[in-house]
Amino acid sequence: MKIVAICGCGMGSSVILKMNAQKVLKNLGVTGVTVENSDLATGKAAAADADLVLIGRELSDAIDLSNYRVIILDNFINKKEIQEKLEVFFKEKGML
Repeated sequence: MKIVAICGCGMGSSVILKMNAQKVLKNLGVTGVTVENSDLATGKAAAADADLVLIGRELSDAIDLSNYRVIILDNFINKKEIQEKLEVFFKEKGML
């Protein structure tokens, strides 16, 4: 399974989001998931083979991800929010 974290430049907030998502996955005991980061310009291509896209609310209208499973985050450094939303996703997938 693959998750892509998208931010404006692909170097700052998406890296932080990637690291926070990896921490949350570890806390949840979810294995077999890779988390990658991407910038907004190449985000759609990066999402093409992803099972899930993580993106901040401020960028959610800047890219058309309507064909993808997307979690929109209000605060990409808030691990509690990330965990709550990932927990729902992985429960739906039967992985929790």
